[in-house]
Amino acid sequence: MSAYLFNQENEPDESDSITLYDEAGRPLDCYVENSLEQEDAQYLLLMPVDIPVVIIAWEEDDDETEDAEAILLEDQEEISGIFADAKAVLAELDLSLKYTAYTLTVSGELPPIEDEDILTLEIEGNDPAGEMEEEELQFLASFYHEEERYSIYTPLAPLLFLAKAISETQIELVHPDNDELKHILEELLFEDAD
Repeated sequence: MSAYLFNQENEPDESDSITLYDEAGRPLDCYVENSLEQEDAQYLLLMPVDIPVVIIAWEEDDDETEDAEAILLEDQEEISGIFADAKAVLAELDLSLKYTAYTLTVSGELPPIEDEDILTLEIEGNDPAGEMEEEELQFLASFYHEEERYSIYTPLAPLLFLAKAISETQIELVHPDNDELKHILEELLFEDAD
């Protein structure tokens, strides 16, 4: 749920923003990229104001970094344990790491994208068939915590959330799993591209 005020009469622009909160009460400020009225409900396409980042742990075989397996950290306890180190290494790049809802984010100016700094990960998608999806990530920094190597990356594709207005002051995130919501998400994305 979130505090939410959005004027339905106007087209969304970067000044239209809301704050999402997760179960732990952490905030995530988002721009309202687009909105759509559908059968007495309003759906919103949201994008974080700050830059989303992920932390990857490297499981290395006998110190051969070329054969290291990349593991995307999702466990909140593990992220909390290394957060201070990650924040310190990003501060050296004039980036400020934030423990926000649904994703970690950074504020500041990202370094230019270099081809050798792009990592392509295969991750589980939303497809019930279990097909893997590729995601490209830009390298930001690496650090060690208790002799384990970690790297911080930002996704090259924008992170978008689909939300439904519950009232004038509350929204909830929805997952576009069913066909009706997939259709709504496509409309929001198509309108946004125009």
